[in-house]
Amino acid sequence: MASKRSIFRLSSQLLAESQTAIRPQPRQCSRAVNINAIRHFSATRQRRLMDLSGFTEEQLTVRDAIQKICAQFPNEYWQQHDQSETDPKELHAALAADGWLGIALPEEFGGAGLGISEATMMLQTISQSGAGMAGAQSIHANVYATQPLAKFGNKEQLESTIPDIISGKTRVCFGVTEPNTGLDTLRLKTSATRQGDKYVITGQKIWITCAQVASKMILLARTTPLEEVTKPSEGLSMFCIDIDKSNPALELKKIKKMGGRAVDANEVFFDHYEVPANTLIGTEGQGFKIILHGMNAERCLLAGEALGLGYAAIEKAAKYAKERVVFGRPIGKNQAIAHPLADAYMNLEAAKLSAYNAARLYDRSTKDKSISQHAVGVACNSAKYLAAEAAFRACERAVMTHGGMGYAAEYDVERYLRECLVPRIAPVSREMILNFVSEKVLDLPRSY
Repeated sequence: MASKRSIFRLSSQLLAESQTAIRPQPRQCSRAVNINAIRHFSATRQRRLMDLSGFTEEQLTVRDAIQKICAQFPNEYWQQHDQSETDPKELHAALAADGWLGIALPEEFGGAGLGISEATMMLQTISQSGAGMAGAQSIHANVYATQPLAKFGNKEQLESTIPDIISGKTRVCFGVTEPNTGLDTLRLKTSATRQGDKYVITGQKIWITCAQVASKMILLARTTPLEEVTKPSEGLSMFCIDIDKSNPALELKKIKKMGGRAVDANEVFFDHYEVPANTLIGTEGQGFKIILHGMNAERCLLAGEALGLGYAAIEKAAKYAKERVVFGRPIGKNQAIAHPLADAYMNLEAAKLSAYNAARLYDRSTKDKSISQHAVGVACNSAKYLAAEAAFRACERAVMTHGGMGYAAEYDVERYLRECLVPRIAPVSREMILNFVSEKVLDLPRSY
């Protein structure tokens, strides 16, 4: 397993051995994977495209190692999994095999003990490799949803769950959003009622990513009715529960969606679903405070994933603009092509600075009490907003640069455009981020 103390010692081994790590089986691709094509599918050009000045040695080591792993999964792999809507389990297994699923989890349980800064770099690198949001989202919850568990879980919970998550034996999903409350988290209706040594869960969750392949769910549910609490933020509790698909009290319904089709999204129904009382994380009624610990981390990770998608799109577009000849000249000579791409690139670079500043603040705030959680929240929300908007601009312009071929699945940019809407919407919409900044930074009246 990679660890904070040994990451540099292991990185050279990871780089050398990654070519022999788990590869996708030919039967799961539309055609057999060409090894020469895989080796060509390095991120060398991507590295030149995105300026790497100012990153730490840890971040660059993570980037190099993850690039090597992702090079085993060419664009054809992601095209096929997008079209067939099948889980990219081989990527998950390859990252687990080298210990990367525990990048931000404690060393004492087999994690790397690194920070959200390094985890953001990992998820950006996965997305930028051509895997896009689908590849990043296949491990997304394993990174951020486990942060509240690692901080507030008891020793027994940590020992029984964290090592299996890191090894890849256990996959995790995050159950918060509900169809009738949306972003109004404080009014969640899914209930968890204590009955002796168990809780009985009833309610519905929606947009739960990877529930079909997960065996654990980090769940936020109401343990005290809203009308009985003093503050709306009270009465919610967090649980780490098993997903027993054979139990008739639990039902999963897959949602057909526009993009990120390689990872499943679901409606989850609980009908008196019983879980042991020891699945409670932390103190009953303090779930909202606990979940906030993971929310800012998730915004950083989403920002990284959006950046990766944007850089991948711009790289594709720039390459096409140099090679596509119309009226006897490469279309990249036309300022109508070149200027929008240059503008999109600069927006990505600006969003990159915001994203990694937010991740740095998040990491430092755990030890430096002079960094307020308000500052962290503003930085993380701003970073997610800016990265999502920059990615959308980059992906839209990549499609337009390709012209008619931008509409073809073969060129990948249409897949990127479908996926780039995710960070604009989830886990919090851009409009709600604007509301947050208006109220918390500009001191304007609350609008909702």
